Amino acid sequence: MNGGLNIFKLVAEASLPVQLVMLLLLVFSFLSWVIIIRKYSQLKTAHDNAETFEDRFWSGADLAALFREVGNRDGQHGIENVFEAGFREFARQRQRRVTDANRVIEGSERAMRVAGTREIGKLEQNLEFLANVGSISPYVGLFGTVWGIMGAFQGLGEMKDVTISVVAPHISEALIATAMGLFAAIPAVWAYNRYANKVERIASRYEVFQEEFSSVLQRQIHSDEVA
Repeated sequence: MNGGLNIFKLVAEASLPVQLVMLLLLVFSFLSWVIIIRKYSQLKTAHDNAETFEDRFWSGADLAALFREVGNRDGQHGIENVFEAGFREFARQRQRRVTDANRVIEGSERAMRVAGTREIGKLEQNLEFLANVGSISPYVGLFGTVWGIMGAFQGLGEMKDVTISVVAPHISEALIATAMGLFAAIPAVWAYNRYANKVERIASRYEVFQEEFSSVLQRQIHSDEVA
């Protein structure tokens, strides 16, 4: 009984160029899912880290003690690195007995911006690949389909009796390339949009923290001057 769609048979019987296109799309899909899974874990860690650290920061902990705690911890990242960079520059300026408060704050803010940009760069890494897969995979699949249909019609032109049962398998094996292009593109586009939005929210959170931390450092300078 001949029934159902045997995808593996259609792929095996497809022409070599179409098979290469499908192999390329399969590689795209595999790499995309590796990035999707890793990026999910990375963004979740960054979010949880920001939540935990901000709770600790606003609990009234001594800044110097918090700085030592973060510095002594292995594998610090995200907002902790932003804090560490800002406070390290602040402490360095104070040790040099810089009396200009604006200069001290500007140095700390500059250090935090650099650290924040570096951390966001890590979160954005490989997102461009997802965007590229999402945009070009349908066209790569379409190329395979067009090539397959061209080969199918060329072969059918040499036949005397052409029926739907003869044409259908050739068209089906060509259309699989388009299906695989969509199979690779849809998850990549969804993940890129979702993760890019998350990275943007985390970046905004880092920027807000930098402004709030700068205000805290300004108050620290004023309190030291009064004392």
